Amino acid sequence: MTRHSSRAGPALRALMETDPAMAALSLWCDHRDGDTPVAQTTGTTITYGPGFDALPRHEQAGVAAHHILHVALRHSARMASMGARFGDGFEADLYAMAADAVVNEALVQSAYALPRPALTLTGLLADLDGTAPPAAEALALWDVDRLYIRLTQQDAGADRAADRVRAHVRMRVFEPDLDPTAQTSEEVKGADEALWRQHLGRALEMGRLAGRGIGMLGHRWADILPADTPWEVVLRGLVTRSLTDAAQPTWRRPARRWVAMEAEARRSGGPSPAFEPGVLRHIAVPRVVVCLDASSSIDEARLGMLLGEIAGIVRRLAAEVWVIPFDEAPRGARRIDPARWRSDLEELDLPRGGGTDFGPVIAAAAHLRPSVIVILTDMEADLGPPPRSVPVIWAVPSGTPPVPTFGRVISLAR
Repeated sequence: MTRHSSRAGPALRALMETDPAMAALSLWCDHRDGDTPVAQTTGTTITYGPGFDALPRHEQAGVAAHHILHVALRHSARMASMGARFGDGFEADLYAMAADAVVNEALVQSAYALPRPALTLTGLLADLDGTAPPAAEALALWDVDRLYIRLTQQDAGADRAADRVRAHVRMRVFEPDLDPTAQTSEEVKGADEALWRQHLGRALEMGRLAGRGIGMLGHRWADILPADTPWEVVLRGLVTRSLTDAAQPTWRRPARRWVAMEAEARRSGGPSPAFEPGVLRHIAVPRVVVCLDASSSIDEARLGMLLGEIAGIVRRLAAEVWVIPFDEAPRGARRIDPARWRSDLEELDLPRGGGTDFGPVIAAAAHLRPSVIVILTDMEADLGPPPRSVPVIWAVPSGTPPVPTFGRVISLAR
């Protein structure tokens, strides 16, 4: 059995006196000594290296608290989940920056000392937008997952946000200290989330009653296991409901129930029951049409995520998926083969620039007689008339999309 860390012992004992909430959370972490430069978090294990010994005691407490929060907020598991969502386009160091920024901001607001220079959420937001909200407001608005997605977005007329942040962080000699966990089971993941919700709730209440430490932040903290459902899950549910055909009646044959009732009526001499239609056994293959607004600010990573999710739904439901790139006009529809959807999407000829007109592309999509139409767009144009008897899903990259005159809208900024 691996021994408990001797390097972290004094700092962890100091937490018992200064921050009851952090001390309680530390009991649920595995503290080990290793060869990492300062400290590193993997899953629920915190490894302390030789560089940790060189820090003064008050900074040791800050570093230990930093990694305890990584564990308590499940940043390793969430990092692994985000990597699965983005696939090959996932940038682990960028996610580690977002996690460090959120954790450090919370610690600074709780009067912890951290080795300088320390990356904070307000500093990161200032690099992104030139200004930043007050620290309390920033912690209430930004969780790590949402911050990472914001960093991956392309700003109009500027370099990618991630590149600007990297340039700024590089000057601070940032070293990623977060590794994804190997956990993959959804059942274990759900149980782990519920367990840490309990740990966090009890610890924060303990700190609030003590009147010091991280507990003073209370639950005004967006990263305390955010409850927002990722947009892929919302989209999957909407598309699945649209593709799931209800039982269709047919008047060509009677229902079995009616046959039995009619036979009993003839045997007993009673009245004949009212006719009941049977159920249509053959159901046509459902069809999904995805309209890609090539004039909007949709980056390639999010485009791949959306199409990959829809392709996965289509494979599971044995449906067809068609893609129609468009700006002012549709540029032709292409059927995506579920067996080679990646290569099919890479071969799409996407138009760039120009305006946006939804009327022609919705008409072209409706001509394919789809079960559902998904439109990836910024909705910065007149939506035009709705299609007849076809559900429409608007997938919008902004965090607060406008309310459409028809169809359902989901935000991709989650």
